[in-house]
Amino acid sequence: MTKYAIFLGCTIPARQPNYELSARKALAKLDIELVDLPNMTCCCPPPVQSIDVETSLAVAAYNLCLAEEAGLNIVTLCSGCFESLAMTNETLKTEEELKGKINSILSEVGKEFQGSIEVKHFLQVLTEDVGLERLKKHVTKPLTDLKVAPFYGCHALRPSEYLKLDDPEQPRILERLIEVLGATSTEYRDKLKCCGGLLRGVSDDLALNLAREKLANATKAGADCITTLCPFCFIALDLGQLQIKSKLDETFDLPVLHYSELLGLALGIDPKEMALETHKIKTDKIVHKALLTRAAK
Repeated sequence: MTKYAIFLGCTIPARQPNYELSARKALAKLDIELVDLPNMTCCCPPPVQSIDVETSLAVAAYNLCLAEEAGLNIVTLCSGCFESLAMTNETLKTEEELKGKINSILSEVGKEFQGSIEVKHFLQVLTEDVGLERLKKHVTKPLTDLKVAPFYGCHALRPSEYLKLDDPEQPRILERLIEVLGATSTEYRDKLKCCGGLLRGVSDDLALNLAREKLANATKAGADCITTLCPFCFIALDLGQLQIKSKLDETFDLPVLHYSELLGLALGIDPKEMALETHKIKTDKIVHKALLTRAAK
């Protein structure tokens, strides 16, 4: 069994139990053991770097040190956390002078960055540690006839030289993982365009219009649902539909699911165990369609 230190970040524990539950239960079925390390803190995401680079790197590196002390690689669910921790890890491994400065800061709390671990996105663990063929063998409830619009968001793919998730211009990792569940990966216009998630609170109208455009394009392509990797993308497209209905008088009713939730359904996990009821846009028709497919087989 492969062990990882799980890094949940701030948003998922506070606002999205569905993401955490589905990921934990799915990975457990795939023989991936997740270890919760005490004292992990905020990842210090990229916006903080625009205020103070060294402070943000030191905070991120503190979390890396905890994993190093435990001798475990890190798996992240949040794309922003992945970006922050992976960038910090790669930067400090290659820039000795900067590493020295950060370790000087960390020494005040008894920590030292060694560069002995890796930071992986949830999707990388599925493709690299589990593997598509093995994953397919674990699928007991294939999501046949389900059309899924994949959405990567902005922070999982770039900067690609640090994150190394996939080709930032033509990614396929999420599409392959959708298809291995028996579902159809649905192409749609401007698939890689931002959903406006991080513009919320800064330019709400623009954020809402970007989310509306994403939902409209996926709907026109015939998707039954959108699948996301990022908790902020999830909020923009799930809660955003209620706001679009209220402010723009337009209704989509397009379910938004994290990939871990689709994976959980395909692995036969009871939907009630994944807190799907916490979604603003009900997932009932997706669950119902999956159950109908199972009954037909």
